[in-house]
Amino acid sequence: MDDLQLLTWARGPGLDLALGIFVLGVVWRLIEVYALGRKRDLAPARHRTGASGLHTVLRRSMPPPGMLKTSPVSYIGGFVFHIGLAIIVLLFAPHILLIKSLTGLSWPGLPSQFIDMVAVLTMIAMLVILVDRINKPVKRFLSTFGDWFAWVVTFLPVLTGWMAVQHLLLPYTLMLALHILSVELLLVVLPFTKLFHAITLFGSRWYSGKINAHKGVPV
Repeated sequence: MDDLQLLTWARGPGLDLALGIFVLGVVWRLIEVYALGRKRDLAPARHRTGASGLHTVLRRSMPPPGMLKTSPVSYIGGFVFHIGLAIIVLLFAPHILLIKSLTGLSWPGLPSQFIDMVAVLTMIAMLVILVDRINKPVKRFLSTFGDWFAWVVTFLPVLTGWMAVQHLLLPYTLMLALHILSVELLLVVLPFTKLFHAITLFGSRWYSGKINAHKGVPV
């Protein structure tokens, strides 16, 4: 299979397969979550639960008091990495075109030079976080194979996409194919690894705040 054939497969059957596994995996995991169920709380709500849920989402998205100074790499690097990844995925023109082809939705993108800068900052942040995890004995001890694997499958799409745009190392067609394949790998494993928090993060925080507010627990 030459470079063009690999790219054609990645853009066609490979993407269809990855999206199919991703959608089915997400649906299955959400069914598992909702199937757990909870008994109805008959006690009257002590606070406005909806507002408290939103408050919890916002509060837990910020570092707890003093933690930014205690662990700046985790929080600053984490913010840079997550915000950068969101910008790359949602505001890079070729990605918007792909989303439009799949969903019909479209919006303005950012200049490619800005996306390029964001990609570099995102990769630097991820590398700094990785080095910090390796160098800190406690973090290294608590890390499992799933943590390292999640880092790799998240880092590869950013790296290969940036290298494709910059025409580095390999021919453009081959590097673009590798980029698409790395994204497809991420889609396939996301529902079945710790990366699933990308789907459940805000919903779980809102639910925790709502439940605690119902019970009168400060949130």
